[in-house]
Formats: sequence, C-alpha cells, structure tokens
Amino acid sequence: MPLILGLESSCDDSAVALVSSDRQILAQAVVGQNDAHRPFGGVVPEIAARAHVDILPGLIRAVLAEADVAVGEVDAIAATAGPGLIGGVMVALLAGKGLAIATGKPLIAVNHLEGHALSPRLVDRNLDFPYLLLLASGGHCQLLEVRGVGDYRRLATTIDDAAGEAFDKAAKLLGLGYPGGPAIEQLAKDGDPKAVKLPRPLVGSGEPHFSFAGLKGAVQREVAGGKHKPGDLAASFQQAVIDCMIDRTRVALAASNAPTLVVAGGVAANGPLRAALADLAAAEGRAFSVPPAWLCTDNAAMIAWAGAERLALGMTDGLDAPARARWPLDETAEKVRGAGAKG
Repeated sequence: MPLILGLESSCDDSAVALVSSDRQILAQAVVGQNDAHRPFGGVVPEIAARAHVDILPGLIRAVLAEADVAVGEVDAIAATAGPGLIGGVMVALLAGKGLAIATGKPLIAVNHLEGHALSPRLVDRNLDFPYLLLLASGGHCQLLEVRGVGDYRRLATTIDDAAGEAFDKAAKLLGLGYPGGPAIEQLAKDGDPKAVKLPRPLVGSGEPHFSFAGLKGAVQREVAGGKHKPGDLAASFQQAVIDCMIDRTRVALAASNAPTLVVAGGVAANGPLRAALADLAAAEGRAFSVPPAWLCTDNAAMIAWAGAERLALGMTDGLDAPARARWPLDETAEKVRGAGAKG
C-alpha cells in the first residue's frame, strides 16, 4: 500500500504523520505551542512560524524512525499549502517541496480544510460520498456538501467570527486563557446553561449562515456586569453556540439530500456539541459520523490521508504550488455579507 508522509504547520501545531492508503497510521507526532502563545491570549504568527522551523525537521526524523521507514520508501509527500497563517504554511510546504526534490516522489499540496473534510473517512470505512459536513474550527465555520475529493458545495459560512474564534474570545473575557474551547467546556461542567440569557444570532431566521460576533459582545457585557458565576457564563455561552450551530445545521439538512451528517474541525472535539449533533441527525433520519477528538484538532494524519485520497486519483502538484493564506474549498461559492466572512 502507498505510504504518504503528511506535514502540517498552518497555525500553532507542528505535526507529522505517516499514513498508508489502507487507513493505517504508522506513526504520528504533534507538538503544540500553547505555552508560547498563552501570555498573548492567542496565536502570534511570527512566534508560530519560527517555532515550526525549529520543530518540524526533528518531527519528520522521529516519525520516520518510529515507523522504521526510510524517507526514500515514502510514496508521496503531502504538505498543507493553506489556508492559515502564511508564515507557518510556508514552513510545511517548503519542507514538503524539499523532500519531494530529494526523493523524487510526488508532492501533494493539501488544503487544510480538505484535510478536516476528509478526516472522518480515515477512521470510518463506511463513510461514502456525499455527506453534509459541519466544519467548525478557530478560523472557519461552514456547512458543505462533500461530493468527492476536491468536489465541495458550500451551503453556509460565517459572516463574522467563527465558532472556535468565539470560544477563544469568550474564554479570554472569562480569564481562562488560551486555547479557549477546552477551557470553556471544562468550566461549563460546573455551570447552569440557562442561568444567563444570551442571544442566538440568526436562529429561526431560515438564513443558512452563521454569526457569533453579537454573542461575543453579549458575553463581554455580562462579564463587565459581574452578576454571574464564571461557570454559569461558560455554560450559557457554550449552550448558545450549540443552539446556533444546531439551528444552522438543521437548515442545511433541509437543503441537502446527503444521507450522513459529519462534523469535523477543532470545535468538533466539544462533547456537548457532538451529542447535540448526533441527536439532530437521528431526528432528521440521517446517519452521523464524527472523528475521534484527536483527529478533530490540527494534525498531520488528516493531511496525509487527504494526500492518499488525492494520490489515488492522480491529483499531484508541481513544485510551484503556492502557499495560500486563504483557500476556500468551494471557490465558486457566492460571497456573503459581512466584513469577517470567511470562504
């Protein structure tokens, strides 16, 4: 079976994985930078890029050694080429190009979002195209029909903040630090999700898109008011986000005949959200598939798997493949209103 070496550095996680086309993860490693960025309340692009330069070469050697595979035995190099922080994206992509040149093996420039979109198929052999994907991460919140490798139809996107971004900002307001999603989920366990009245932007409107900026502003006002326990605020905020995402996903399901609902991306690691989406899928008569939590956050196994899917279809790239800060999965999708709209 072909072996794909995957490289990922689009944000603040340096990651390498070796995956076979029969869905075996031979070895993988992820090194995060939370401690470096925590004092700033978010990712500092220059710090992240410099750390990738220091970390990635050692990870490549370690993963190959763990799998007992020489770099020349790898069949293709898959590297994230965007979207993301451009300095970080360039590190994995340039490393991938260097390895492709050195080994004479094909390069596959992977869209990071496609890595998330295809990641459930790495662990779910029964997941066939098409499926409806809720892709929720720090930078993106979208609903897409996944029709095949490289074939996506966007049904909805965010007109301002993404869900993961909202989690990080709410966590910062609550003094929880970075990353915000896991911190909010943990604190919410001790809170009452009905204690604080917070808005649900666009819920009930019938419009497909997401909006979280107003919710973030409401949390800021409640924190400033000082009337509520932090646990109640966290639980109420988390529930508001879930209610928004369930409502938007229900709208998308009505517009799609896809038999399976899939959720992926960093926010998909949130346990209450996963449970609510499973209930929604059951109520709508759809199957439900979600990757394990470790595969939802940034990792190189999903990049290697996307590379394997592309390699099987002969979809390789030249050494002139560019690094992209923005790279929508559906490049034909119409623009939506909102200065913060993300493809």
